[in-house]
Amino acid sequence: MADIVTMQVEPRPGTGKGAARAARRAGFVPAVIYGANKPPVTIQIAANQLLKTLNAGGFYTTMFEIDVEGEKHRVIPKDMQKNKLNGLPTHVDFLRIAKGASVTVEIPVEFINEKACPGLEAGGTLNVVRHSIELDIPADSIPDVITIDLTGFDLGDGIHISSVTLPKGAVPTITDRDFTIATIATPSALARSDAEEDEAAATEAAAEGAAEEAAKEEE
Repeated sequence: MADIVTMQVEPRPGTGKGAARAARRAGFVPAVIYGANKPPVTIQIAANQLLKTLNAGGFYTTMFEIDVEGEKHRVIPKDMQKNKLNGLPTHVDFLRIAKGASVTVEIPVEFINEKACPGLEAGGTLNVVRHSIELDIPADSIPDVITIDLTGFDLGDGIHISSVTLPKGAVPTITDRDFTIATIATPSALARSDAEEDEAAATEAAAEGAAEEAAKEEE
């Protein structure tokens, strides 16, 4: 798991749209902390500080310790609203994490050992079906990424969740099937060649059959 990131914020005076607009005019992004059977806390984060954190990557899989005038809250981001015109954040929801709690998060995937993948070495293409996996996972075990080893996968193979090593205690939220994360796609040229060979073999077999039938008729 990545280190817990400390974030200094200010309490947000007032609630509602008016208070939120005032915070934005002052250079802050309004936010709220909720969960763990405690009252919500309205806060505001310096916009430049939040953008710097976002640019660091992994925002939704990062555990934050938010300091509100000395009162500390252990949280993870759950939602973010953005301005439709410029894409800048306009509001953030943080979920307060109780000790020992599990959370549902989407973890991005990464692939390693491409050189040890026979399918890719043969000219195949890695076709990524899911760029992230949603897991129920202990809050103190959230990884930055799920690493998938491509060693041994050949052309036409599918990489399913059952072949992925997950963090201890993590369970996929999809439980009714062994879902596919990626496939090793056969090159189109090779696929055409195989199809042509199959067609030629079928034509040859048909010709042989016709010849045998003709021979029988002559007899």
